[in-house]
Amino acid sequence: MFIGRERELQRLNERYEGKRFEFVAIYGRRRVGKTALIREFIKDKKAIFFTAAENSKDRNLALLSKSILEADASYSSFEDAFEAVYTIAKSGRTVFVIDEYPYIAKSYKPLSSLLQQYIDNKFKQTDIFIILCGSSMSFMENQVLGYKSPLYGRRTGQFKLEPFSFEVSRQYHKGFGKREQAVLYGITGGIPQYLELMDGGKSLKYNIIHSFLTSDTMLFEEPVNLLKQELREPQIYNDIITAIAGGASQLNKISDKSYVGDTSKTNKYLRSLISLGIVKKEESIMAQSKRKSIYRLNDGMFRFWYRFVPHNLAKIHLGLGESVYASIESQISDFMGEVFEDICKQWLWKENIENRLPFDFQDCGRWWGTNPLHKAEQEIDILAFSAGNKAENKQAIFCECKWTNENISDRIIDELIDKSAMFAYEKKYYYLFSKSGFTSAALARAGDNIRLISFGEMF
Repeated sequence: MFIGRERELQRLNERYEGKRFEFVAIYGRRRVGKTALIREFIKDKKAIFFTAAENSKDRNLALLSKSILEADASYSSFEDAFEAVYTIAKSGRTVFVIDEYPYIAKSYKPLSSLLQQYIDNKFKQTDIFIILCGSSMSFMENQVLGYKSPLYGRRTGQFKLEPFSFEVSRQYHKGFGKREQAVLYGITGGIPQYLELMDGGKSLKYNIIHSFLTSDTMLFEEPVNLLKQELREPQIYNDIITAIAGGASQLNKISDKSYVGDTSKTNKYLRSLISLGIVKKEESIMAQSKRKSIYRLNDGMFRFWYRFVPHNLAKIHLGLGESVYASIESQISDFMGEVFEDICKQWLWKENIENRLPFDFQDCGRWWGTNPLHKAEQEIDILAFSAGNKAENKQAIFCECKWTNENISDRIIDELIDKSAMFAYEKKYYYLFSKSGFTSAALARAGDNIRLISFGEMF
């Protein structure tokens, strides 16, 4: 069953219907659904689909030859293979896919230059539709899309696939209640392959135990395997991720807790993790200085795994997943706090796009810093603000997001209003999101500029 990616699929089909030369790059982190999108796109089309292997030049040439010839024969060179693709393309619209392109390009370094020559001198004379796909985002961005790449300027389009939103992820788990769907979204990070691993016929507890807390499952080994596949020094990266998962968010603290020591080296490692989508560098929205930038785990599955699995490895290997779950169950609500903020932000963007907010905002995000009125460090879960310099256009929405079993009280409303006093906006609106609901005193405060949104009402 193909879920999501409707926009990307539509755009690919529109390009295909154009009946002219196309060269599209599709990239994104592993398991995000790149190959599924391509296979859905080509299912009713004439196509040559080749998946490169992390292997030698000769092995990849043999695999490419088999994809073209649909037989075990092999071309003597990549030039001969591309010449055969060119001959096929001349006979009618053909999609030529090289999946995991970084593998074959690394095994035969002149390949990108050779492909560039064929594009310029032969492929452009046909209506061939070339797709290069890759999971190594740094390679795809630098060696395929980058200015120094031989292929620079040849592409006609590119798609960077991101994890699914909560709204799309829910389609995988229609048998679950919305709160359970939110937890499943949180622990999988919206990654399609992880979402598919969850069993809709079983309980949430069962899925967590048999996905993360059982030693023979894919997700139990997944973070370690991904680091080994993508990075040369997986143990150092593991230490850095462990430090961030343990609460270190500033560069110097991450460097100390991961035992790297040198902040410049740590910064280099962090850049690699950011390129893989595992870590994100976050700045307080509207911050005047980047010195207060922090690092957080961007991948939901990594956040869950590093929070709950490493400390329980011995028990998991002994088959005591039930016992481990009993010890972490009460902490899942706290884990969901950051996930719920993300879900609320997605809802806010959806409302913005559909013109259901008091004004059109240009950006939104988390704010943290010193409140000069109280001389104390404070946070605002989501702050959305309007663009423009005119006084009547200076508007903002201040949001509080609570994933707890308690109803939000009017005290929380007062605290949010108090925090907003440090911002000079002409019009201020207050949106409070709650997993469980609101007290009667809070409900009495709802009005034109105070909106109370229960999770059950969202999406």
